[in-house]
Amino acid sequence: MTPIYHDIFLEHDTGTHPENAQRLKALQPLPRTDLIDGEPFLSIIHQQSYIEHVKGLCQRGGGYLDADTIVSSRSYEAAVSAVAATIMASRSQGFAVVRPPGHHAHPDHASGFCLFNNIAIAAQHLALEGKKVLIFDFDGHLGDGTERYFYGTDQVMYWSIHQFPAFPHGGDEDQIGEGRGKGFTVNVPLPPGSGDDIFFKAVERILPVARAFGPDVVAVSAGFDACQHDPLLDLRLSASAFYKIGKILRNNFDNVFAALEGGYNTEALPSCFNNFLRGMNGQDIFHAERPTDSRIQVIEEFDLRLSNLERNLAPYWKI
Repeated sequence: MTPIYHDIFLEHDTGTHPENAQRLKALQPLPRTDLIDGEPFLSIIHQQSYIEHVKGLCQRGGGYLDADTIVSSRSYEAAVSAVAATIMASRSQGFAVVRPPGHHAHPDHASGFCLFNNIAIAAQHLALEGKKVLIFDFDGHLGDGTERYFYGTDQVMYWSIHQFPAFPHGGDEDQIGEGRGKGFTVNVPLPPGSGDDIFFKAVERILPVARAFGPDVVAVSAGFDACQHDPLLDLRLSASAFYKIGKILRNNFDNVFAALEGGYNTEALPSCFNNFLRGMNGQDIFHAERPTDSRIQVIEEFDLRLSNLERNLAPYWKI
């Protein structure tokens, strides 16, 4: 898995906002990639009126798309380039190291620091080519824009492991899709305080469902804000956990690509990012950190949620 990166992503100027250019500066050095034009892909997911709204606000120098999502004069160009890099990653089993992130973005509005939904655009583009796509979202927040878009389809499975309750205030174990898509949305809500032990129990129990789906391609929303050092959530994953995630994906699926989502501690982010990348590439770990454990009350709450989820999915999958 090769990183796909361009300096245009640093031009999305958000000042001292938690989602700022220092996130990608912390990951340097990264190879520079010549990008395709991402603009023709925006309308796969997004309404034209919304695309024009974002473009126009940036042309006027920037402002707020919502209370949490800021843009500057070059943010539209950066966001379009993030889509381009993710499309390219989907064709090369690469890792689109991009900002702004995407998984909270909806067809008609921005949310949670996200302008355009990079991973959803790439996944739907593949689906339009007739491919079955598994989206695995291990960002610590639910990717509500991605979840909502694919909620009624059986061609794309959305599997998210995230903190609940937390922004965006959804993604419990009862939300499993609708219509043809019932059973194809798999939300694994982790209680605050969850560590490596709980996270990998969640992976172990749901991985057979993901494999039974039989995806042609796995699209990964790779957020690192479940790290125990991240300021925006209360999850406790070690840096080593991301290496293990990469190894699990490598060992279970043949065609995997990724796009960067969250991760807001710039000191911890390089270890988490490089661990995941090396796990995917079958290399030695970049930075080992002791696995984390969860308190018994957290484990009990998680076990109840997992039991409910397995009951909800039982009519659709063998668990």
